[in-house]
Amino acid sequence: MSRKILIADDEQQLLDTVRAYLENSGFQVVSARTGREALFAFRHEKPDLVILDVMMPEMDGWEAARLIRRESEAPILFLTARVDDVDKITGLEIGADEYITKPFSPRVLVAQVRAVLRRVYGELASEPEVWRVGALELDGGTRTVRLDGARVDLTASEFDLLAILMARPGRVFTRMELLERLQGEAFAPYERTIDVHVKNIRAKIEPNPREPSYIETVYGVGYRLREE
Repeated sequence: MSRKILIADDEQQLLDTVRAYLENSGFQVVSARTGREALFAFRHEKPDLVILDVMMPEMDGWEAARLIRRESEAPILFLTARVDDVDKITGLEIGADEYITKPFSPRVLVAQVRAVLRRVYGELASEPEVWRVGALELDGGTRTVRLDGARVDLTASEFDLLAILMARPGRVFTRMELLERLQGEAFAPYERTIDVHVKNIRAKIEPNPREPSYIETVYGVGYRLREE
């Protein structure tokens, strides 16, 4: 099945180049030049993955992503010319799955798109395992999480991170190990990515995120899921 990609950027030349590479790789592509156009296209085209430039007219990528996240857990990749930690953390807290810094190679972008799609719609989706720890349940087949029977909405990366931890309760994972499992070794690591994802997950599953009962911090090392 051909996956549909939405890319939004106010640079027409970049849009045309990326569109050509994605279409040559077998993807359907929908493009937009402003945040508002991106939101309209998202609602009408229902893409499988969204690529958003951070700086766009009318509505920036941050706001477009926030509005998309209210409606969907489709993976989001941000494009940005800035490389400071504040931008990265902002994107991750909104629910971004990847960060791509300009200038970039279109071939690398296509590889990253494939990796995210494979992770979200392929490998874990084909695993029927259901894991339960206390009142928390994760179904790898349907990619759903429930707490006390109520559905918990997680982004694709949040789900994958929680699945890694729940599959091995009690095992300590370093931040770099979790990053490599989520992103693969081909992409530049940014360890704060894991901290932000864990913070977001805790806010959704922990009765008291400041005193977590599920995801435990192992100081100086990483994280583990507490055993029952």
